[in-house]
Amino acid sequence: MLKIARGRMSIWAVTGAFLFMILQVISSLNLPSLTANIVNNGVAKGDINYIWRVGAEMVGFALLSVLAAVGNVFLAARTSQHLGQQLRSDIYRKVIGFSNDEFDQVETSSLITRTTNDVVQIQNVAMMALRMMIMAPIMLIGASVLAYNKNQRLTMIFLIVLPVLAIFIGLVMRFAVPLFRAMQSKTDRINLIFREGLTGVRVIRAFRRDKFEQTRFEAANQDYTHNAIKVFSIMALMFPIMTLMMSATNVGITWFGAKLIADFSMPVGNLIAFLTYAMQILMSFMMLSMVFVFIPRAQASALRIQEVLALDSTINDKPEPKALPADLDHSELNFQHVDYRYRGAENRALTDIDFSAKSGQTVAIIGGTGSGKTSLVSLLPRFYDVEAGSIRLNGTDIRDLTQHDLRQAISFVPQTAILFTGTVRENMQYGDPNATDEAIWHALKIARADDFIAADAGLDTHVEQGGGNFSGGQRQRLAIARALVKDAAVYVFDDSFSALDFKTDSQLRAELRADSRIQNRIVIIVAQRIATVADADLILVLDNGKLVGKGTHEALKAHNAVYQEIMASQLKEGEEAQHE
Repeated sequence: MLKIARGRMSIWAVTGAFLFMILQVISSLNLPSLTANIVNNGVAKGDINYIWRVGAEMVGFALLSVLAAVGNVFLAARTSQHLGQQLRSDIYRKVIGFSNDEFDQVETSSLITRTTNDVVQIQNVAMMALRMMIMAPIMLIGASVLAYNKNQRLTMIFLIVLPVLAIFIGLVMRFAVPLFRAMQSKTDRINLIFREGLTGVRVIRAFRRDKFEQTRFEAANQDYTHNAIKVFSIMALMFPIMTLMMSATNVGITWFGAKLIADFSMPVGNLIAFLTYAMQILMSFMMLSMVFVFIPRAQASALRIQEVLALDSTINDKPEPKALPADLDHSELNFQHVDYRYRGAENRALTDIDFSAKSGQTVAIIGGTGSGKTSLVSLLPRFYDVEAGSIRLNGTDIRDLTQHDLRQAISFVPQTAILFTGTVRENMQYGDPNATDEAIWHALKIARADDFIAADAGLDTHVEQGGGNFSGGQRQRLAIARALVKDAAVYVFDDSFSALDFKTDSQLRAELRADSRIQNRIVIIVAQRIATVADADLILVLDNGKLVGKGTHEALKAHNAVYQEIMASQLKEGEEAQHE
């Protein structure tokens, strides 16, 4: 946990909180002694002036204690909240830089829990550390010394009370700490099921699995609830036991103190002060124990956060990267005997992929489900890195480029059309932050999305989370338009025409071929339909991760068995001629 806090907490703020707390404790420790002096020297002797003078000192120390407490709370709250802010920023920055391999290692639901709940646990303990962890030991030692000075014989009571209290607190920690640690993983489970339920609500309703999902969530929720009830029930025992111990201590001190007073061995004021110091000692002990109970939970959270922050990305820029030529109209892409396998997989996802493309060419990739089409195009922007072979853009291995420069040269449309909350204009400007309205409308026109956007509020049309206020085909066309807004050397469409009808698909591809800018770029289209790939300059046929054919539609139709099987499964008699 100290590793997490180091560098994220201001040393000056921590020092200030420490000094304010010392001032508060010193002021609080002086009050019982002043009370004793008023009773012993003022009340007992009837000295009103002494009572007023010492009373004024007490008011001064009380005000000083309040001001110091305010200063400590302000700095502690500011520092702990700043720590949380820094941790959330660092986690988000780290996660944004993850490759797909890292995302495969840590579930999204767990990342959400680590960024929210785990950070809150650390914030709370940081606040507690700057308050209780400083106050408790100073107060405990100071009150013990002052109580001993008031009467040595009465301090023997603490030799009985404190060990009993320590044993009880040890038992509480023994049972509570493992339950606190388990709460974080159970929170992960709730987030996972809840997130799946929200994202898959249409599927759930379509298959009438509402009750099943409710039961699944209820089971996770009950598991978390039972765990929380157990741990907080155990923690709740501390307060009545502490109250009992305090009451018993007061009775003991009063009983033996009364005898000492009767024997004239101790003034009455000293007994009053001793009782106050006894409460301060026990409260300090309780605060210290609370800190030790909550620290393990925060430590578990810190370890989970550190796992994310320490997770080394498998894709990094080289210390001295090469520059990419800026001429987008004359680009060349080469896959040179590329192999790839997913982390932990026994078999390769791609084997010996070898092809080339130049500006002005359209490359289409087709194959059965699981043949490696998406894996292939995911290598291009370095979502994953090749295992063997190389991918070269304009003669430069893409691993020698910075990820920023590489992805600046590529415009990518993923399989799932992702839109962000905001307006259509804001979504389009993800492709180019400086895009003008004219350029955006041009991209929308190519993507055949201008009609339904113009019919709404134009570029100011509101986009709900995930584009929920658009149909699947509309979301795909908007995602395509966003990619076209960006001026790139390579345009990749990863099965992004799948939700379009044949007419819109055909019109969109015609618009792409007719656009003067796209005509001078490399276009890569991943598709399932023969109709979508038939016009491509080069068609790659994948089967089980292997390149089993490449060429034009005519050549593959005549000589490639896998391509012929795909055609036969899609084209009815007479349709083939339509696409020839």
